[in-house]
Amino acid sequence: MKKYLMAAGFMIAFWSFSLFGQGQEEPAARDTSGYQNPGERYMDACKDYQDAGCPFEEDGIKHFVYFCRDRDAVRNHPFLEIDKFDGAQIIYPWRQLEPQKGEYDFKEIWEDYHYLQEHGKKLFIQLQDASFYNNIIPAPDYLRSEEYDGGMIYQRNDEGKPEGWVAKRWNPQVRERFALLLEALGRDFDGKIEGINLQESCIGVSEEYDSSFSPEIYAQALKANMLALKKAFPESTTMQYANFMPGEWLPWDDFDYLRSIYRYGEEIGVGLGGPDLIIKRKGQLNHTIAMMHESRYTVPLGIAVQEGNYIEETGSDKIVAERENLVPMLHAFAKDFMRVNYMFWVYQEPYFSEDVIPCFTD
Repeated sequence: MKKYLMAAGFMIAFWSFSLFGQGQEEPAARDTSGYQNPGERYMDACKDYQDAGCPFEEDGIKHFVYFCRDRDAVRNHPFLEIDKFDGAQIIYPWRQLEPQKGEYDFKEIWEDYHYLQEHGKKLFIQLQDASFYNNIIPAPDYLRSEEYDGGMIYQRNDEGKPEGWVAKRWNPQVRERFALLLEALGRDFDGKIEGINLQESCIGVSEEYDSSFSPEIYAQALKANMLALKKAFPESTTMQYANFMPGEWLPWDDFDYLRSIYRYGEEIGVGLGGPDLIIKRKGQLNHTIAMMHESRYTVPLGIAVQEGNYIEETGSDKIVAERENLVPMLHAFAKDFMRVNYMFWVYQEPYFSEDVIPCFTD
């Protein structure tokens, strides 16, 4: 095929040269003045929301404060006295909930559930099976055996260096244990908690580091976990955070991995969401944001404003004293451009007190 294309190209070039040699005019250069890089199609979308203000009117969105794993910070937090916040989103690691194989410990979830309930707030669980720090191992130790092919693996950054851990979601035996955990959680909490979400789809794993892994297998594995989640929680809101998928980069390298996750969520009734509401970065704009903006869904959509997002970064603990308050624009963008049903606002200070709370109080 390659030789055929090279020969075809030679013949076209020869034919063109012959025509020009016979006095034919060279065709005019193609007008590219109207060309827009597909990767930049939403770069200016946020400009329509730059004049948004606060306090927020009633918007139909359910707003939760995201506390990551810092459940102690929920106690006596100012959000408990603000009516426009529906509750708290807290991360619970798999290893904490199943310290021994088949032995479940939901004590902390029950404590948080009852505490929030006493204050008229609801609990939204984020179930952790991945981390981005080498010292945080999110899955139970019993998985680290031959039966589960090691059960966990380092995530790798762009330089190939270890950067956190992830349970082998693509391993059938690991998925079976994860589904059993979901079943146990559902028996206790379905219909009581507001919702539960699985962590983001983006992981730093490739075939180079695990021969049992492939992007195709991984996409199917996520769908299996989504179905197990829905079966375990038929009443409470269920959600898969789907931001990036290994093996593709939209819009250029589109192998239908991420799109298929969104279609499947709509098909089985699992909501779709994502971390990091950054509305001026092409990566986020072309993945989670594009998935939500370009289609209509009957399932709930959610977006998290996480660490660093108040200053348009990811995972940053930097404190910027003199800054623009992005909260009104983030809210308006998520409401109108993404049409979300849930927003999760990280309690990162000083941004939460100085930028978020004024938008939720009259």
